[in-house]
Amino acid sequence: MTTTPALNVAPEAMPRKGRKNNPEKTRESILQAAISEFVQQGLAGARVDAIAERTQTSKRMIYYYFNSKEQLYVEVLEKLYGDIRSTESSLQLAELAPCEGIRRLVEFTFDHHDRNSDFVRIVCNENMLCGEYVKQSSAIRSMNKSVLGALGEVLERGAQDGLFRQGLDPLDVHLLISSFCFYRVSNRHTFGEIFQVEFDDAEVKARHRQMICESVLKYLQA
Repeated sequence: MTTTPALNVAPEAMPRKGRKNNPEKTRESILQAAISEFVQQGLAGARVDAIAERTQTSKRMIYYYFNSKEQLYVEVLEKLYGDIRSTESSLQLAELAPCEGIRRLVEFTFDHHDRNSDFVRIVCNENMLCGEYVKQSSAIRSMNKSVLGALGEVLERGAQDGLFRQGLDPLDVHLLISSFCFYRVSNRHTFGEIFQVEFDDAEVKARHRQMICESVLKYLQA
């Protein structure tokens, strides 16, 4: 895979002394603009010039914060995965009864995917690249272990209480939850057109949300 070479950043591209600046805010602005560009154009078609235009900054400023377009893309992936994992950690699953914890996790996953189609589209793009850039990020692998740990703890408590089957694999359950929530967003246009289903309809959405919750809980039952 060809890597966009980094530019030698001229001094004028760097934040000037005496000028009020917020590096974190600038990086976040660039990342948000990059998400839109990568969603619309994919990695190959995305242009750093277009990202600079979206942020009303310079191409050299982007290369000051990110060494290459590819590094920017990796950090976009890290941000999107980080957003869902950090919110999951606030669900406090360990404080809930097992069935309630599973229901909360499923509902959260459903809602997050439904409200964040950019995440779904970029993950689809990354799969078309055979996960090449996810492989480059140890941060993504590390942060995604958290959901398996939290889910595993809920499954273990449920099994001890006689509510869930013994020997459930947290990764399998995570796949079951994610697959439905992801598919209904990634394929909503083709599936919706072929079968004339309006996925944004409130009643359809509520029915699907209930369906995946009940399906997962039914699978887990002892």
